[in-house]
Amino acid sequence: MKYITLLLFLCYISCKNDIKTITENEIDITVYELWNSYVAANPIAKDAEMPEADYFHNTKEGANRLAALTVNGKKKASSGLYMLYQHYKVALPEVGTKQIITDFEGKAKAIIEIKRVDTIPFREISEEYASLDMGTDSEPLKKWRKAHWDFFTNVMKEQGKQPTEEMLVVCEWFETIWTEKNK
Repeated sequence: MKYITLLLFLCYISCKNDIKTITENEIDITVYELWNSYVAANPIAKDAEMPEADYFHNTKEGANRLAALTVNGKKKASSGLYMLYQHYKVALPEVGTKQIITDFEGKAKAIIEIKRVDTIPFREISEEYASLDMGTDSEPLKKWRKAHWDFFTNVMKEQGKQPTEEMLVVCEWFETIWTEKNK
């Protein structure tokens, strides 16, 4: 339940990480198939609980694009607003946590594993990090700043707050460890 709460929270906080948790009754069969294929190839994971299945972004186009970038290994990071972790009293993501990434319809596309988590002021987000998060080398920092500023502004407005260059961003670096192509 702790992870479901966290994932629901994360869906609210991140523009391209607007994650929708798929409830147990709605889990697409491909989620089980992808996890089972991963476990079959990695017996050390046989006793592990299946990770949560979520998609990035809050639109079909965005979720499907980011799932494809994750499958192709171009998207390697995601961002959230630290203020909301505090507001909802949820723990920050942990290194080693796995997550199943789906498309907007809930079809499993990849399994990722968190490799690093940092909390960084908005103004200090680097071009390198933005490139990993946006999955592009074409003006990644400019695109990252615009997309996240706009989204964080809307989220903070609902909390009666204004964004600043000093607001803290939870930055997750991840590795795509299994994809639908491996099944």
